[in-house]
Amino acid sequence: MTLQVSDKKKTAGQRIERDEALRLLKDEDLLCLGTTADGIRRQFHPENLVTFVVDRNVNYTNICESKCSFCAFYRDATDTEAYVLPQEDIFTKISELVTLGGTQLLMQGGLNSALKIDFFETLFREIKKRYPTVQNHSLSPAEIVCIATASGLSLDETLERLQSAGLDSLPGGGAEILVDEVRTTISPNKIGWKKWGEVMLKAASLGMPTTATMMFGSGEKPEDIVEHLFRVRELQDAGGSFTAFIPWTYQPGNTVLGGDTATGVEYLKVLALSRIVLDNISSIQASWVTQGAKMAQVALFFGANDLGGTMLEENVVAAAGCCFRMTRDEMVALIKSAGFRAAQRTTLYKIMREFTA
Repeated sequence: MTLQVSDKKKTAGQRIERDEALRLLKDEDLLCLGTTADGIRRQFHPENLVTFVVDRNVNYTNICESKCSFCAFYRDATDTEAYVLPQEDIFTKISELVTLGGTQLLMQGGLNSALKIDFFETLFREIKKRYPTVQNHSLSPAEIVCIATASGLSLDETLERLQSAGLDSLPGGGAEILVDEVRTTISPNKIGWKKWGEVMLKAASLGMPTTATMMFGSGEKPEDIVEHLFRVRELQDAGGSFTAFIPWTYQPGNTVLGGDTATGVEYLKVLALSRIVLDNISSIQASWVTQGAKMAQVALFFGANDLGGTMLEENVVAAAGCCFRMTRDEMVALIKSAGFRAAQRTTLYKIMREFTA
């Protein structure tokens, strides 16, 4: 079985559009879809190399005013478990990362309007001073908007000041599904999809690399997944700086929303479709954090060329009861046993070390 329409369009250098993408997602055979995505992955990355970054997630606060129904991590400011990490605790975590050869810091927390831009400027300057080799890949678009609003600043002013203080690049968190009908159901207090895109384009205009994500399986329709992918593609066409796309599945444990999540088959179909649709984004990451190591290994044959970070620490997904962990050696072994070459990269996909032994 072959994807005749997609193959012809790819051969002709043409893009697929929403109607064909929806047909592929709803009706196409899984293995056929995977074969097509794998072929496109080989076009982007013919060297048979699978990459990863050594990183750490530092959740500087769990206080969040958004209170998304799919999130098990947030707390109200008055809760006994609410916290804002002291700077010295953050520095200790980064020091541990550097000691292990890590290069990427991902700082994300809640939408905590008590933390204005001075908090982040002071923190980021000190991080850059102490750890100049670490890429500060932090704050989601929703957090940027929260900081701007709380500080009485425009988005441009906020991003420029944060960049000047040491923010190097912007992760694509808080995307969920970039369809407001879905967002108002699962996260009604969070920014809409257009504001998410606005932040990303402004960051790109400042020369900041970014990534894009998609959390699916929370009750959206196939049409919403397709729309999300095309909106990411269109943002990239409009001047975006997405270096990678990371789809991952909703984890229902300990959440208000509850319910079930996407199956492994659904995950692989969405991953493969992402590789087919996003012809202007070089890398597709497999989400071993939510899928586990074995499914992430399968994902390497469904369009993924990157396994993201080793994540010395991760708390948000873990709060929903999903606690997969992987060391660098385990990551390398996983990649090699699937028949690929393994390499550690930087946030910007510069190869630091290939593991040949």
